[in-house]
Amino acid sequence: MLKLCSRSLLCLALLIGLAGACAQAADSTQVRPAEWAQPVEKAYNLYQMSPTLYRSALPDGAAQPLLSKLRIGTVINFLPESDNRWLSTPGIEQVQLPYRTNHVDDSDILRALRAVQAAEARGPVLMHCKHGSDRTGLVAAMYRVVVQGWSKEDALNEMTEGGFGDSHHFKDGVRYMMQADVDKLRVALANGDCSTSVFALCSLESWVNSTTPARHLDPQALVPAR
Repeated sequence: MLKLCSRSLLCLALLIGLAGACAQAADSTQVRPAEWAQPVEKAYNLYQMSPTLYRSALPDGAAQPLLSKLRIGTVINFLPESDNRWLSTPGIEQVQLPYRTNHVDDSDILRALRAVQAAEARGPVLMHCKHGSDRTGLVAAMYRVVVQGWSKEDALNEMTEGGFGDSHHFKDGVRYMMQADVDKLRVALANGDCSTSVFALCSLESWVNSTTPARHLDPQALVPAR
């Protein structure tokens, strides 16, 4: 090739172009890591994380035959709007756990992970938000770390580079993950605690309820005096 070039700049440009073409060809043959969630249906940003767990964007009524084919038994929704608007398949349980990634805390994550585990015990589960990237992405990454034992680095790589959405959607989730205490979350999940902190609002409410004596009414006291 160099003998055919009359000018060094032209040669350099051709060599750079050839190198770029080779790099693009190599990128196109890269295989998605087998441990990452695998694509099922692009139209819904639907991916399979495990034999019993799927993630997606907000489905619509046309997705119901697909959910039946996947044997989905529970749909967990992280949006404030109910799935009743599109989901009418008999036998599919609906769980609604709305939260926002820019206000997320340990209690939100524990509630979501506990709901996923409980639902998985009954069969395949689909969890979703609007786009299937930020809210769903954070819960998916925390499931990888807390439940499946992945490292934060591996879970973050899948969350941000797995093709689930634009990278700017993940900044709040990444920030939460970086400061999350995984060991405390595992202990709280195993113990049934609502949070990793005894000062969390849900923990305080639980403590108040446990220390308030139950009122026992004497049945005779309900009988009107004669």
